[in-house]
Amino acid sequence: MNSIVFKALQVAKVIIQINFCASVVVLMAGCLLSLTPTQSVFNFNEDIYGEMAGSLRIMMLYLGVTEALICLYCLFSKKAVLLVIVGAFLILMIGSLEFYGRINNVEIDPDFVPFLVYTGLSHIVFGVIHELSKVQSLHQNPGDVY
Repeated sequence: MNSIVFKALQVAKVIIQINFCASVVVLMAGCLLSLTPTQSVFNFNEDIYGEMAGSLRIMMLYLGVTEALICLYCLFSKKAVLLVIVGAFLILMIGSLEFYGRINNVEIDPDFVPFLVYTGLSHIVFGVIHELSKVQSLHQNPGDVY
């Protein structure tokens, strides 16, 4: 019975890792494609946004660059707990976009919400699972240091 549970947990961990990698690809692709006026995943209606469409595109560029740097840092430092914080900020960004839209009196593309929720939750779950795996491994092998 324990081996079945162990294998199920291992499969779940692999699925979470694959999902996290997919969410990073989705985030990076969404950010990069936002820079192009014709291929963007999001609707940056130039008639409505005017000059602010450029601001939203630049925000997406910053988000993509930040994501790349944080992922590289977490990879090399083996501190996936930072991804939990990044995920929380991605989810909080929904409120920031809503606030931005209200202040500037423009409608924000509703596709931002599932985009940010998916990428944010994927970061949080991956960070938590990775850190729990490190703690479990440390308890099983007390001599190992990360």
